[in-house]
Amino acid sequence: MANVLNSKTEEDPESTSEQTSPAPLLSEPRDGIPPVVADEEELARVAAAFAAAGGPVAVDAERASGYRYGQRAYLVQLRRAGAGTALVDPVACPDLTALREAVADAETVLHAAHQDLPCLTEVNLRPRRLFDTELAGRLLGYQRVGLGTMVERVLGVRLAKEHAAVDWSTRPLPEDWLRYAALDVEVLIELRDALEAELAEAGKLEWAHEEFAAVLAAPPKEPRPDPWRRTSGIHRVRSQRGLGVVRELWLERDRIARERDLSPGRVLQDSAIVEAALAMPRTPQELTAIKAFTVRLARRYVPAWIKAVNRVRDMAPADLPQPSPPGDGPPPTNRWADRDPAAARRLDAVRSVVAEIAERVVMPTENLLQPDAVRRLAWSPPRTVSVDSVAEHLRAHQARNWQIELTAAALAEALRSAAR
Repeated sequence: MANVLNSKTEEDPESTSEQTSPAPLLSEPRDGIPPVVADEEELARVAAAFAAAGGPVAVDAERASGYRYGQRAYLVQLRRAGAGTALVDPVACPDLTALREAVADAETVLHAAHQDLPCLTEVNLRPRRLFDTELAGRLLGYQRVGLGTMVERVLGVRLAKEHAAVDWSTRPLPEDWLRYAALDVEVLIELRDALEAELAEAGKLEWAHEEFAAVLAAPPKEPRPDPWRRTSGIHRVRSQRGLGVVRELWLERDRIARERDLSPGRVLQDSAIVEAALAMPRTPQELTAIKAFTVRLARRYVPAWIKAVNRVRDMAPADLPQPSPPGDGPPPTNRWADRDPAAARRLDAVRSVVAEIAERVVMPTENLLQPDAVRRLAWSPPRTVSVDSVAEHLRAHQARNWQIELTAAALAEALRSAAR
């Protein structure tokens, strides 16, 4: 195997305490700020320009997380050598099929593709080939893989990130926001080229290709059966009736948020839902005694909140949610020692193996093997433990070929040792 150590994870001689000057700030797109594409005629012109150009296509998308319901794109940025940068308004141009076809054979460069692929798919701009610069950084062992950090570390320039969390549904978009958006794809292809060279030098390029293909091939995430159970602070609610209040308030909030196209947290905070579940208020006065319900938007819907709480008060016990939903996987690992000491020993053994290999190849353990696959292997190992049977188990849980080649033999030996 080629050398998998990555010098970028070690301290740079140039990044010592003696170096005080920061990397230069990339403050202006090299071609200026392009006009926002907001009609079909302009979209066709941009598509033709990108089709006539060559090389990879850098893509980014801006959402309005924390402001709007869902994760749709409110701005799409693209850059390709020979075509420059394009800023496209997917609200005015909701179907970007023309752009997708214009770059159909090109590799698309994204940073953290798992975040942008769903909203790009919604506007028909899902790529056919991918290079994910964040995932490449993880495979190379970079401890910090945000775009700004990696651009500074790899290319020696800084990206301004002050508009990362603004409301991108705003219209018209301010000029400084558009400048920020254009700069996000300004050096993405250069970053891709540098990381590809590092991956090749480290013997990880084929691993990266498998990972990128797996990201594109992954099916859309299935909706959670009980999404209300993700309410922050729900662990404080111990009674079934209290859980019922969490569920009903969560569903009511989701309905209002969807109707008003607002982030649910702007309608009602999770902390308010939990406090109401603990207090079980009977009247609007008792409800608004909870501070979070005095916020303007939350107060507007006080009658709906009280109706939700009272629905739960009148529910039969059989209609209340169970404390823990049934799962198809192993129990929480903190219970293994009591429930199945042999499984706990296996878990310690396989986790040690994964940690050792991850350290050797310089990457996070979760990128070497998904933690869920490791837990399932320890909880329910093959009846006959062998390299082939462990490899089959890992493959059934979406492990890639390179991961199996690195880990299957050592995991099989760990399972056999734990059984002795």
